[in-house]
Parts: sequence; structure tokens; C-alpha cells
Amino acid sequence: MLSPAEGDLLRRLVAPYLQDGHQYSLHNLAHLCRQVPQERWPEVVGEHFARLREASQGGESAEELLRGVHARLLAEESVSPQLAGAMRYARRVADGLVLAYALDGDTSVRILTDQDVERVGAQELDQAARANLMRVAVRHEEIPVEGGAVLHSLYGDSPFVASQALFLAQAARQATGEPLPDGGALVVVPTRHNLVFHPVGDGSVVDAVNSLAAYALGAYQDGAGALSPRLYWWHHGRLTSLTVIDDATRSFSVQPPPELLRRMKSLVRLAPAGRILTRDTAAAPDLAALGQRLREGLARLAADPSGLADVFAGAVTLAHARCADDPRAAHVDTWDPWALAVQLGTLLFAGGQPQKCVMGEDLAVEVTGEGAVPPADVRGWLDAVYVAIVCREWERVERLCGVPMERLREDDSVDSYLLHWAETLRAYFARQPMDDIVQKLLATMEASMPDALTHGPDDFVNRIDYQPVALFHRILAGDHDAFAKALSGALDEHRAYWGDAPAPRARVALGPLAMAVLARGYEFPVADELPYLPKYLLDGGRIEVIPRP
Repeated sequence: MLSPAEGDLLRRLVAPYLQDGHQYSLHNLAHLCRQVPQERWPEVVGEHFARLREASQGGESAEELLRGVHARLLAEESVSPQLAGAMRYARRVADGLVLAYALDGDTSVRILTDQDVERVGAQELDQAARANLMRVAVRHEEIPVEGGAVLHSLYGDSPFVASQALFLAQAARQATGEPLPDGGALVVVPTRHNLVFHPVGDGSVVDAVNSLAAYALGAYQDGAGALSPRLYWWHHGRLTSLTVIDDATRSFSVQPPPELLRRMKSLVRLAPAGRILTRDTAAAPDLAALGQRLREGLARLAADPSGLADVFAGAVTLAHARCADDPRAAHVDTWDPWALAVQLGTLLFAGGQPQKCVMGEDLAVEVTGEGAVPPADVRGWLDAVYVAIVCREWERVERLCGVPMERLREDDSVDSYLLHWAETLRAYFARQPMDDIVQKLLATMEASMPDALTHGPDDFVNRIDYQPVALFHRILAGDHDAFAKALSGALDEHRAYWGDAPAPRARVALGPLAMAVLARGYEFPVADELPYLPKYLLDGGRIEVIPRP
């Protein structure tokens, strides 16, 4: 940050202060000097070492220590052997970062020693250090970046702002009013005065990785009070460095650990499909635009079937979205995308001869699934099965359940319970022995326990993904009362998850709807008017003939 000549000048100015045998980092002092004319450097250096002398005096009472102590992140490289020997209580919390205690005085900050900790007591000091840290005033700003990610910047004059990364869940809630998702957050602490984080809650996390990594390096190099150039993952109270530094080549790279990679891949698959609650699903969909995109995609399929997966996803989205204005699914404009979703989903996963796909009165396209390889997309396959069940297309359901399980297992973006659930449905519709079906269902339930989840967000899994499994369990048991109670609970969970979000997936509880249709076939008493279950799909009143090959 200084030229060679400036560096020599700074060393000459600090030399008189280094007669006590202590080692001092000149990094922060260099930042201070760079911001003022050289004629003021002697003054800046003198004030800097005066503060250090004052901070090193010690002798405070236990009450004074408790009142002023703060948890403090230190750059690992700044902890000299001499300092480390005086603060054995300190611990390394992540690559490049050390947790210590610091006393915030009127004009200076002093790092506490082992003697200070012993005088007060480690547990009591730790509690006070956290409480005082989380009372530090910070300012919060949202920073949108390219790709749709939003970064949250916490900054302020205090040298303790970045240290709030130690307790990021609390800091994020205090600043934003929102809790962090189960996936935690990506976070950088380039200087003592700021931290920037991005919740690991949707597919925009991929864009946030590069933006945060670039920001951390730049702010670390340019800002006063430099702390760390690394990108970290805060998860369940722990900080894990994603940045790998090659000292030989002085190069940086970002290498997320396998658990985070799995989460990121899952979120990337979930968010664009509108399956989870994100910022993007907070805006009402444009039905006309959705319909037009579906028509255009369907028209292209005649010449280029490679876009079949996207067009199927568009049909499922429009089928849900239409139920905003037509919650009973009474109109033909609502039926068309449901019928299309059945046809396209079956062609996508099970292949087949060309068939006529119709949308409205003026668009009919021959779409083929010949030679198609089913995608490794378990949730897409479940969508196809659910819409086929809702539309009472039992032959198509059986064809979908003939998709090789080996292909679905190639989807590495899902937790294992979804694979077990797919196996359960395949076994059921293939009319395998009931004992085999029950064993597969039990494996599904066991694999969906919270401690077994490493991919999908917990609240989404529990409130949305798992509900069809619970309902199917009641169907197999033949327990009408238990099914009714579970169905009511599933709809409550759907409401609790989506709230008043206008997202298409918020309009219809697709999995519970499919299970309710299945239960009706076994003469379970299911009410006609239930929220999120369109009446004329539930009772079959809107079901029309779907063209076949």
C-alpha cells in the first residue's frame, strides 16, 4: 500500500518506539499514514504508539472489565508469539481468524491477557463479551449484485463491527428483522469495521459467492483495519473458510466444502422452478406472459424437442398460476396447462410416440418423446406423477413409474428421502407386495428426519416436501380419520410456508392434492371445498379427455 520510499520513511519514524523489545504490526498504521500528507506522519505515528501504551496499562477492576469487554476477531497473522503467550485463552475460530477479548476504553482498545481472564472468570467474561459486542451500533445496507443476489452490509465506526460475524444469526436478525435460513450464510470480514453476508437460502447463492469473494479481497487491500481477505461460510455457529490461498503463487481460489456444494446445487434447482419461497416469488406472476412463453415453447417443440424439460416446467407453473384467478379450476383456460403438463411430463420421463398437444383453440403441436433420455430430476418426476394422478391418467402414472430408478438416483441435488419416496410410488403403482411398499415408505420417513437432511431447506422439506408422504402413509393404513387430520395439517403447513406470497406454487398444494385424489379413489371422505385443492380437479368435474398418441 506504500511505495518503497514511503515504507522506508515509516520504518524510520517508528524505530524509536521499538526499543521495548515488543513486536508490532505496521499494517494499520500504514493505512492511517497513507490518508494524510507525509508532513503529518510523525504526528500520526506518535499518536498511534501513545494509544498502544495507554491500552497496555491494565489494572482495571473486575467490574470495569465486565463493563467494557467485547469479543474480538483478530487476524491470525497479527498475533505474535509474544502476544500468543500472554493470551492462551484465545482460540482459532477459522482459517486466518482468532477469537480474543478486548477492552473498549475511552481512547483505546486493549487485548485482554490470561491474567485478566483469571481475575474475572472465563465464563462470566465470555457472556459479558458477547452481550457487549451485540450492543455495538451498526448500520445496515442491502446491496443488489448482478445475477439477482442481495448482499447485506453491516458497517460502523466501531472496531468491533466485523466481530459480530461470530454470532451472525443474532446480528442478522437484529439488522434485518429476519432469521438466517438453515443453510446459514456466506460472510466476509475484510476490515474490523464491516462485515457483509448473504443468506444461503435460494439459488442466488451462486452469484453471491463470486461477488463476496471479490469484495473481500478488494476491501482487505484498501481499507483501514484490515482483518481477512477470505470468504467464509457461517453455519450453525461455525465459520468455515471457502478461500484457499496458495502462498507459493500468491493466488486465491474459492472451494466450498462438499456439504455447502450440495446445498447450493439443491437451491439452484429449487429456486428457478419457484418451489421455494424467495425474493423472486414475492412478486405476482404475469399470467399473460407465462401463457405466451408456454405457447412459444410449445410451438418450438415440433422442430426442436430438446426444450421439452423447460416447456414441461412452464406448463406446471402456469397450471398453478391459473388457480389464482380460478381457485376452483372451473375454466378451460386453467385446464389446458394441466392437461399439457400431463402430456409433456410423460413424454419427458417415459418417452413415447408423437402426440397432439393443444393450447387454446388455435395451437396444436405434434410433440414426440422418441429417443428421449429421462432427466435426472426427481422433483420434476414427482411433478409429472402428481399431475398425472390429479388428472386421473392412471396409464400414464404407470408409465412414469417405469422410469429406471438408476436414472433418478443420478440426481445429486436432493436428499435421500426423495429417492426413497420415488421408490415407494414406483412400487405402489407397479402393484408390488404390500410389505415391500411399507418398507420403502418407512425408509422414506426415516431419511426425512431433520438430522438426515443435507440438501433441501428444513422448513421447505417439513412443510411442503414431506406432506404427501405423511398422507400416503394414512392411505395405506386405511385410516379415514387420520387421513382427514393429516390433510388438514398439510394444508395448514402449506399456508404457513407460503403465507400471502403470490407465487404460482403457493396457489395449489400439488402433492396433497394428488394424495387427496388417490384417497377419493378408495372412498375416503374428502371435502369438496378445501383451500389449495381446486374443487374441479379434486372431484374430477373439470377432467376432460387428454389426447393420446
